[in-house]
Amino acid sequence: MSPKRTLAVAGRVLRQLSHDPRSIALLLLAPSLLVGLFAWLFSDQEGTFDQFGGPILALFPFILMFIITSVTTLRERRSGTLERLMSTPLGKGDFIVGYGIAFGLAATVQAIITVTFAVVVCGLQVTGPVWQLGAVAVLDALLGTALGLLASAFARTEFQAVQFMPIVVFPQIILGGLFMPRDQMPDVLHAISNWLPLSYVIDAVTAVTDGTEGWDLGRPLIIIASVTVVAMVLAAATLRRRSP
Repeated sequence: MSPKRTLAVAGRVLRQLSHDPRSIALLLLAPSLLVGLFAWLFSDQEGTFDQFGGPILALFPFILMFIITSVTTLRERRSGTLERLMSTPLGKGDFIVGYGIAFGLAATVQAIITVTFAVVVCGLQVTGPVWQLGAVAVLDALLGTALGLLASAFARTEFQAVQFMPIVVFPQIILGGLFMPRDQMPDVLHAISNWLPLSYVIDAVTAVTDGTEGWDLGRPLIIIASVTVVAMVLAAATLRRRSP
């Protein structure tokens, strides 16, 4: 893997993204609009948004980055772009890491916008430092990007990539601790939730909003980062040039 080739891939992806205003709007504005809708929905119930706003803030960047990354990567493969790129000295690692860098930069901007909107406009109360909430949001979006890259390796069409959501995303939403504290779940479901990375995103967001520090915040962050790296490595290992 070459840093020069990797950065060239990232630059190409960012240039393509800059020519697609709808994708830019979806990446940067949709999470804020959804968070704002949720805050408006519970505007008459004092304290409700403060209780659920943090976990909700963890969902939308993860979901959107998963969808956009998986569909975009699959489109590259189906169009033959990936096959042409792989006929050059470009390696699988260059392609995957380049995509990760490009969408990681987009995820960073998305996280800044979404967290700022949630705190300043929607009034989300955060006991811990706001920058920590932004850092968790960035890791959350990067996790969605990495899992989207991995899912794209097992799909043949864009529709199949979206169909991975009920398998990859929805169980994590249900068991991640949004609807019920994980320690109050039945033992089997609690054990399953311990293997779902979004559970630790919600744990990290909750720790920041509650002002918790130390291992209660560091542990989920380490797990999120580790799962992201593993997903990227597996995505590179399973990447195919074309869909069959």
